[in-house]
This record gives sequence, C-alpha cells and structure tokens, in this order.
Amino acid sequence: MALHFELVTPARQVRSEDVHMVVVPGSEGEFGVLEGHAPFMSTIRDGAVQVFKTDGGAPELIEVRGGFAEVGENGLTVLAEHVEA
Repeated sequence: MALHFELVTPARQVRSEDVHMVVVPGSEGEFGVLEGHAPFMSTIRDGAVQVFKTDGGAPELIEVRGGFAEVGENGLTVLAEHVEA
C-alpha cells in the first residue's frame, strides 16, 4: 500500500503523489510516516523532508523552512512556509 503525500506552500502545491514513506524534520525530532499511520500533527523545523518512493530506495531530499505536518485519513500533508527549488 502507498502513502499519499502532499507538499504545499502558501503560494502553490509542490507535490501530490503516492510514495512508500516520508521522514519529516519535526520540531521535536524527525519522524517517519507510512501508510496507515495514526492521525498526528506537528510543527516542523528547517531541514530536509526525505521522500522514499519505494521500500529500500534512496530518499529524495526536499529542503523546507518552517510549517506544519498533518497525518490524517488521506495521508500526509506538509504545509511548509518555504520550499527550496
């Protein structure tokens, strides 16, 4: 099963795709999210969101600055203040 991942900023939607796992730089420490994760919300710190498209694959790194992450029924949404190009 796949995790639906969305990455958005105030200006635009950056990503909307199904992936294996995402590791988020939470303000209290990094946390990983897989399909079926319990509902959860956290602020995020500046750092890299790691997107694993497949199990065992190398992560794609996306630099973000500030924001929130929410895990819900529809997957993971990261609302970042800024995303590096």
